[in-house]
Formats: sequence, C-alpha cells, structure tokens
Amino acid sequence: MARNNASLICFIARGVCGTRFLMAGVWRVFTLTPIGHAEKWFTGPYAGTWLPTWALWVAGVVTPFVELLGGALVLSGLFTRWAALALGLVLIEVTFGHTLAEPLYSLSTHIFVDFVCLVVILWSEPRGNAFSLDRLFGLSPRAEASR
Repeated sequence: MARNNASLICFIARGVCGTRFLMAGVWRVFTLTPIGHAEKWFTGPYAGTWLPTWALWVAGVVTPFVELLGGALVLSGLFTRWAALALGLVLIEVTFGHTLAEPLYSLSTHIFVDFVCLVVILWSEPRGNAFSLDRLFGLSPRAEASR
C-alpha cells in the first residue's frame, strides 16, 4: 500500500474511532458521571456474578476516563500506538462483560466497528500515520525509516 493511501486510511480510522471513544468518554464523565457509569453498567448488572465488587467499581469508574483520554489521543494522533492499545483493552473489557452476561452476544455492534478501526490504526502505524501529532513532534518514525 502506498504511503499516502496508508496515511489517509489511518487518518480516517483515527477520526472515526477517536471521535466515537472521545464522545463516549465525554458523556460518561460529564453527563452520566463515572460513579453513575459504574453503577449502571458494572456494579448493578454484574453484582450476582463471580466478579469481585471492588473490581467492578474500579473498572466502572476508570473506563470513562480511558475512553475520554484515549479517544482524544487517537483523534489527534498523539501517542497513537499507546492510546489505541488502551482503547483495545477497553474493547476486551466490554466484550468480556457482554459475553459474561450473554455468552452468544453479537459483536456486530459498536464493538466490531471500533475493533476494525483500531486494527487499521495499529496496522498502519507508524508508516501510515503521517497526518498526526506523533509525526509533527517527531514521536513516530518516518515512513522511509520503518520499511
């Protein structure tokens, strides 16, 4: 794949994935609140499972901040690889929770879209991350150096 195409594809994937996670984080941090998020999506629904209550609280309170910060970083292309990794861990957490509650849960919802975008970002980074703050600040190697 040509470098320009890889950079454009990565830019679009970063835009889609970063915006989705950023807006989810904004809503969960500032509207729902992290405590409300933990109660609604973690401690309430999974109280009767084998998962420890303290772990549900930690995951429920921390996840909105990871989405907010990770989404902003992916969208801007700053620390892209690490931010995408953090968001990938959120997807693993979400997939685990959904399949714990419903073993045959369909992953064709937002989970699959976010997963594909993260794969594209990680696959094309650093070679295809030319339109990013990583490249602007010299945090990502040039495409020629990564071949």
